[in-house]
Amino acid sequence: MRIISLNAWGGAMFDDLAPWLGTCGADVLCLQEVTHTAALDGWTRFDDADRSLPQRANLLDDVRTRLPDHHALFTTSDSGPVRDGDGNVHRQDFGVATFVAETLPLVGTRTGFVHGEYAEYQDEWPNGDRPRAALAVRVLDRESGRFVTVVQLHGLRDPDGKGDTPARRAQAKRLADLVTDAREAGDLTVVCGDLNLLPDSETFEILSDVGLTDLVGTSDTRTSRYKKPLRSASYLLISDPDTVRNFEVLTTPEVSDHRALQLDL
Repeated sequence: MRIISLNAWGGAMFDDLAPWLGTCGADVLCLQEVTHTAALDGWTRFDDADRSLPQRANLLDDVRTRLPDHHALFTTSDSGPVRDGDGNVHRQDFGVATFVAETLPLVGTRTGFVHGEYAEYQDEWPNGDRPRAALAVRVLDRESGRFVTVVQLHGLRDPDGKGDTPARRAQAKRLADLVTDAREAGDLTVVCGDLNLLPDSETFEILSDVGLTDLVGTSDTRTSRYKKPLRSASYLLISDPDTVRNFEVLTTPEVSDHRALQLDL
């Protein structure tokens, strides 16, 4: 069973991302920064006080089209304005999506906000303190005969940096509670995503209290598209490291400003 986590960067590198989707071999694909704009496809532009980025209007459908043998689940954290190529304004939903192969029985799902609550922005997106939702799926891995709970999230972004804050501490505790509620006794549990944290964050201590061990550590999880010197962002944690057949922070191909995390069980 293969689990892959990737911050998809809103599909900004879609020409590279699209062919990779069909060849990555993910049984469970966890994507952060997924967009959905009703009745619109193609490209839009996202703007906040810090950034102006190209985004796919409907990355959710773009991926769903390329993974027709996967169930698609999408959780919206917030929504706001984007512009198409003609300058017209559209409302875009933003969140996380998990794609589960149809060969895996999907026996449970759960979502919840680990920071803030759903918000709609009318005039512009804020550059920090946006709400964050987590999405959990529970599947049966028939090959091993075990249930696996996979929880993903896109952690709080703070313009002041990735150090520990009271908000991040509260986020970690809410995440730990969601993990505990989503899994059943005996489940192998995986938590993954762009956590926007440093490797020594107290978040990992909080998650260790619910039996999770980080596999990434200080590895560089950014691609050449990311120009800042701080290279820590994405993480993957597991409840039983002995079940890991292989784990990689993929350096190629580059499909985002984040590297994909690939776990084979």
